[in-house]
Amino acid sequence: MSKSMLIVMQLEELFLARSFLDGPVGLVPTMGYLHAGHISLVEKAGLECKGVIATIFVNPTQFGPTEDLEKYPRNIDGDLKLLEAAGVDVVWMPTAQIMYPPGYQTWVDVENMTKPLEGSMRPGHFRGVTTVVAKLFNATRPDRAYFGQKDAQQAAVIRQMTRDLSYPIEIIVCSTRREADGLAMSSRNSYLAPEQRLAAVVLFRALNAAQSAYKEGERNAERLRQVVRDIINLEPLAKLQYVSCADYETFQELEVVNSKALLSLAVFMGATRLIDNFILE
Repeated sequence: MSKSMLIVMQLEELFLARSFLDGPVGLVPTMGYLHAGHISLVEKAGLECKGVIATIFVNPTQFGPTEDLEKYPRNIDGDLKLLEAAGVDVVWMPTAQIMYPPGYQTWVDVENMTKPLEGSMRPGHFRGVTTVVAKLFNATRPDRAYFGQKDAQQAAVIRQMTRDLSYPIEIIVCSTRREADGLAMSSRNSYLAPEQRLAAVVLFRALNAAQSAYKEGERNAERLRQVVRDIINLEPLAKLQYVSCADYETFQELEVVNSKALLSLAVFMGATRLIDNFILE
């Protein structure tokens, strides 16, 4: 008989539920509208941990003023069915009032590595991410926490915060799950019109082409960036926001790729912003 999943909202309920979990405990933080990528994180946590906590919280502080907080897709019933089928023990679904009560004024800010790439395009985004993840860590006290490689900079920033704040938590970054045509799975893919969804595979094609050039010996970072630009620019529905070939640890742009690097990009398909990345090593 499968175990039953406990769904909690209030902090007191969470603390009580957490006290009954045998360790190690794995945490999978999500914003809901779950897909196979999220579930792969839950399944990995289940293989490596005795107890698994998932959180569903659309965090308002990581959305910019022009971004899609209200439109962000939600499907709580579907999410809970998926999490239960994947063997989660506890789901915590706090409200914004619980996470940011009236008078809230404390923030966690990782400085240098949040400035380039996503940080430069979405000011304040990472401050919202690190603050909410610190609060999730404090409340759930996991031994391990699971994140996806698609959000590579986010995962690195959280790893840095975990180190800097001396959290006794191992950060596990799992490879990006992709659709059959290569598009990285994302909740935001649901915004795409059918023709945009077909065109969106250009992100994967562009990264793939640059990775092939790298495997064939190209080490000039600007030439690798140009391979990506050239392919994105061939797709009329795609508008490139940035392409980066940066040091894997610091996110500083490279001239020459002679150590582990992150090749990443952000592309608009209409109003929908998609990101993806490959690791070069």
